[in-house]
Amino acid sequence: MFFQNPYPWLASRQLRVLSPIWIAACVMVLSLFGCANKAKSRLTEVEVAKPVRTNVPIYSEWIGTTVGYIDAQIHSKVTGYLLAQNYKEGSLVKTGDLLFEVDPRPFQAVVNQANAQLNVASAELTRARADVNAAQAEINRAQDAQVKTQLDVERYAPLVSDGTVSQQEMDDAFQSNLANQASVLAAKEKYNHALASVKAAEAQIEVARSSLQGAQLNLGYTKIKSPINGIAGIRVANIGDLVGTDQKALLTTVSQIDPIFVQFPISEQEYFGLRRLLLTKGSRQGEDLELILPDGTVYDHKGKIDIVGREIEASTGTLRIRGIFPNPGNVLRPGQYSRIRTATRIDKDALLIPQRAVQELQGEYELAVVDGDNRVAFRNVKASNRVGSYWIIEQGLSADDRVVIEGLQKIKTGERVDPKDAQLPPLTSALADVRGSAP
Repeated sequence: MFFQNPYPWLASRQLRVLSPIWIAACVMVLSLFGCANKAKSRLTEVEVAKPVRTNVPIYSEWIGTTVGYIDAQIHSKVTGYLLAQNYKEGSLVKTGDLLFEVDPRPFQAVVNQANAQLNVASAELTRARADVNAAQAEINRAQDAQVKTQLDVERYAPLVSDGTVSQQEMDDAFQSNLANQASVLAAKEKYNHALASVKAAEAQIEVARSSLQGAQLNLGYTKIKSPINGIAGIRVANIGDLVGTDQKALLTTVSQIDPIFVQFPISEQEYFGLRRLLLTKGSRQGEDLELILPDGTVYDHKGKIDIVGREIEASTGTLRIRGIFPNPGNVLRPGQYSRIRTATRIDKDALLIPQRAVQELQGEYELAVVDGDNRVAFRNVKASNRVGSYWIIEQGLSADDRVVIEGLQKIKTGERVDPKDAQLPPLTSALADVRGSAP
């Protein structure tokens, strides 16, 4: 059984009255929901991330210059005309390789003359020695004759008294003995003179030999050889030039560059701040110096501190440090400018933010953070060092802050945003590429 409205005309009238009101209300509610969704869709999307917290080695950098391990300047030790060049410029040469030749003919003539003088001195020595032998034979003959006459005197002396030997015979024997004694003395004097001639001839031979050695040495200097293994530089003198001590003495330079030195200055203030570290590194066998090449790449081989300079240069206020690096293949060449870096301290629990999240304006550093209500606030921070693609933030940031990584150009202070999690660069690669430059 169904209920029937006894006033059908009234229901029809209510329906006609209420329907527009109901429809308007529905439209208003739907509009509010649409506006809310539209407002939500208008929020700017940004990518945010919390700072990375870790221990970071901080590197210091200096500008260095590569220097040959041995830079041998090749000079001509004799004066003469340059005759030939026997090496290829820029090539690797070995110890004893012929580099240049000076015209040897004048020096060969001096060698020949010295040889002749030595031969003359040798002949003079031979003659002097023959005179010695002749003088010795004459002494022997004179002594034999003197011995005979001495015996005659001794034998005649007792016979003179009994008349067996006349006084005249005795006097003749005595005079003959005196004459023979004088002959012995003369022969000895001649012998001594001959010995002196031998000594003089021997001395003359030594002089001649020394002259010959000097002449041969100068002749050898006409062939200019490399004293070390290394890279031979571009020649300074040309073929046909008069070279020598008072002329163009420098011909070229040969540099041994494996290993190679890198010299770099540090300020007096840096030295006092790092003296313990530098002196420790200088006494250690470990290799902890890195070389950054002019193209920005890191050299494949690490080096170590070889020498810490003994004094502060008054004109520059710097102390010279010398590092040593292996240089297989002679990749590095003397005179190159490069950056030297080494870890000087460890920043513990450092806060790192990608560099693209930090804005720099007139030496001030700024970044944007998003609070719990998703509103943006810009902060001034203190950035200390770069670590790969990251900045180390020393002041103005906490570990729980959400930092805007992407979308900085689209937001302003106080604006409400729609934050999304950012994908940060790998920290391991950043730590492997620490640059250590102060901002």
